[in-house]
Formats: sequence, structure tokens, C-alpha cells
Amino acid sequence: MKGLAFRRGMIAAAAVLAVSSACPAGARDRQVPETAAEIKLSFAPIVKRVAPAVVNVYASRVVRQSPYFSDPFFQRFFGGPALGPTQRVQRSLGSGVIIDPSGMIVTNHHVIAQASEIKVALSDRREFDCDVVLDDERTDLAVLKIRDGEGDFPSLDFADSDDLEVGDLVLAIGDPFGVGQTVTSGIVSALARTKVGISDYQFFIQTDAAINPGNSGGALIDMNGGLVGINTAIFSRTGDSSGIGFAIPSNMVRVVAQSAESGDHVRMPWIGVRFQAVTPDIAEGLGLSRPRGALVVDVRKGSPGARAGLTTGDLVLSVDDVPVDDPSTFTYRLATKGIGASARIGVLRDGKQYAATLALEGAPETVPRDEIEIDGVSPLAGARVVNLSPAVAEELAYDGDTDGVIVEKVMAGSAAEEAGLAAGDVVIEVNGVPIDATRTLAAACAERLRVWDITIERNGRKIRTRFRG
Repeated sequence: MKGLAFRRGMIAAAAVLAVSSACPAGARDRQVPETAAEIKLSFAPIVKRVAPAVVNVYASRVVRQSPYFSDPFFQRFFGGPALGPTQRVQRSLGSGVIIDPSGMIVTNHHVIAQASEIKVALSDRREFDCDVVLDDERTDLAVLKIRDGEGDFPSLDFADSDDLEVGDLVLAIGDPFGVGQTVTSGIVSALARTKVGISDYQFFIQTDAAINPGNSGGALIDMNGGLVGINTAIFSRTGDSSGIGFAIPSNMVRVVAQSAESGDHVRMPWIGVRFQAVTPDIAEGLGLSRPRGALVVDVRKGSPGARAGLTTGDLVLSVDDVPVDDPSTFTYRLATKGIGASARIGVLRDGKQYAATLALEGAPETVPRDEIEIDGVSPLAGARVVNLSPAVAEELAYDGDTDGVIVEKVMAGSAAEEAGLAAGDVVIEVNGVPIDATRTLAAACAERLRVWDITIERNGRKIRTRFRG
């Protein structure tokens, strides 16, 4: 739809999960209001209990002004050196949720990305500086810790997001437009949305609650006062709420929070299998009534997937008897079970269904990563590279062969950045030299040459580029 803009940014989710205040905590019975008295019931008791645990997040980052501002040509026409400093402070606003009385807060990665200073404001107007405990771009989640707080902060408990059903009432709490803490209500419009394009782990709760800039990282609350999601993005023509908002389910948020508490980075189960979605044509060929499942296209030898008996052409239909609609659903189900667990998967092979047990393990580091930052005068100077392995591929969300050298980071303002290199690029060849390890690449880049022929792989495509020194 032309003009339909998907906006992700400082967003707040508003949703509404309603149930009679007389209903005991934990009750799952659902009913539609039938009398005038029931319709007049209020969300106020729930809001009073949970709102103090929702905070405003203020992030500041220093950004460089355009280098043209210091160029003599531009100074001549735009006022000379008085143009101002080459750096400025950029501020952003979002929301967060306290998940532990010690002051642990979960918010979105994009709320605090590259921030040099982070503050939070509580509903009682107290403000605190925060440290970043964990920042995970793949899940678009981050965990903060209040610095120098006295502890015993109000907090929310996680609810089981798998208990949600379409039509459930939910509340969204955050700070839209920076006007102050705001509560909105709505229903769960859909579950398991996987084609949203927000993070690497596509599986979202959709709600019609009002979500606007500033609500990102805020709480999606059920009628028992439990945290069922972190509001993350909206789908909108204007950037304001149009009734389509998305929240990361609490079961995924819990995984990230547990990683932060253990002092580890977020590690997802690795099974050594690549999948593709089932198209209508593939579904017809497999004798399915509709497209569903995750189709196996490659299995790494010796991987957990191989040990479970998976082979190319198998179709995974379920995880622990929960249907799998596509590869993103399958990945989410395994991620929320965690490393060390096992999953019972339903598989279709040659028209027959069978069950297999899949061990959920961390990706192995089959070769030392041997991290090196390329220096010198080559076009790759300023790129930080590591040796590929299943562990590195999982961390960088790389879906190709796990051999060779991959770019982990490109330093700002470096020759590599000017050359267009990006994190996730795999360096294949430099001036005819095949690159099989970081030290091979460092040696190839140590020379002073007038012409550089470099081949990389990006998103499955090989790109060859010539640079002149």
C-alpha cells in the first residue's frame, strides 16, 4: 500500500486486557460484560498497582555534524567558522519496565542504541542514572540497571504470553510524545505476527491499543497485572497510532532478562539447520491443504538437528505439539525454551508424520575467533574481523556457511566505512588471495598498493569491487 509507513522508534503500546475485579488472580475464565454494572467496571485498581513500575527512559548520544560544515568552500557561503561545533547531542525518549526490585529495567534496544548517557524517571518524579547491563540488537531488547538507587523499587512480574488469546483485553503504559505516563487500552488483535521486520526473532503480539512515539519499551499488561509484552513498534501512515501496534512477548523478554542477570550475552539454541518458508506451490507439492511449517533446506553434519534425524526436505510442523506456521515461529519456540532444554518436534517426511527429540544446545566455537582490527592503508582499514564459526554466526545472525572471515564491526569514519563495508560481510578474497582466517586477511592488507581487488559476500551474493589507493 503506497504511503503506508512502518514506523519503529520511540513507541508506546496501548492495549487492554479486562476482567472483573472480583476475579481471583491467575484466573483464566473469560466473559463478555453483560450488565450495565459490569460495563462500568474500571481498570483503575490494576493501573494503580502496575504503573509505578513503568518508567520514562531518556537517552543522550553525541553525534558528529557533517564534515562539510568545516569545509572552506561551505564556510565561504554559509558564514565561515561561526557555523558551530562539529558535534551535537541528540536526545531520544522512550519507556521501560522495572522487572526486579533492585532496579533492573527492560526496554527496547532502539531506545538506548549508542547512548552515552541514560536516565530514567519514575512515576513519582524521582530520576536516576542508569547503566546498560545488556543490549541485544537481534531481539531489539536491552536491560538497564539503576545506578546508586536505594533498591526496593516497584516491579512487575512476567506473565506467560502463550496464555494470551485474540480478543483478550490488555493495557499499555508508557510515555507517548513525552507528555507523561499514559495508560491506553485495547484488545489482542492477533498473535504470532512474523512478517513485521523489527528484529531477528519475528514473533509479535498485535494490539489495537493506541501506540505512539515515546511508548517503545513500555509495558503491555494483562488483567491480572502481569507483564505480557514490551511495546515496540507501530504500523502507520502518519507515524501516529492507527490501531496496529506490536509488542515483544514476555516469554522472549524473560530470556533476555535471565541472560542479563547471569552476566552473559543472549545465547539462542543452535540446531545447525537452515529452513525456508513454505509457499503455496511447495504446500501443494507436499500434499498440504495450506502453507505451513518450516522446510529443511540444509543440515550441518554432527549438529543437534542431524542427531535428531532431520534431513533436507523434511517439514517441521510443530514444537511440543504447538503448530509451527513458518521458520520464524519455529525459531521463536526454540528460543523461549532456552539452551539445555529439549524439544519434541513433529516432522512430515514423504507424506508420513513422525516425532523426534531435538536437543537445544549453544552454538559451538569450532575455531578460535582471533579478533583483529585491520589497520594500514587498505580499503578494509578500520574493520574488526573474526573467524567464522557456528557461535559467531549465531551472534551476528549470519545465515551462510560458517567458514571464513566475517566483519564484526566497522569503525565510524574509517576507510572500511568509506568503502561501504558493513557488519556481517564475509571477506572472500583480497587481490587474488583467498581469505580463510583473520591473520591471512591482516597480512593481505598490510601491503601498500595502488589498486585493490576485494571480493565479499553479502546476503548470499558475491560482490567484487576495485579500489584505487
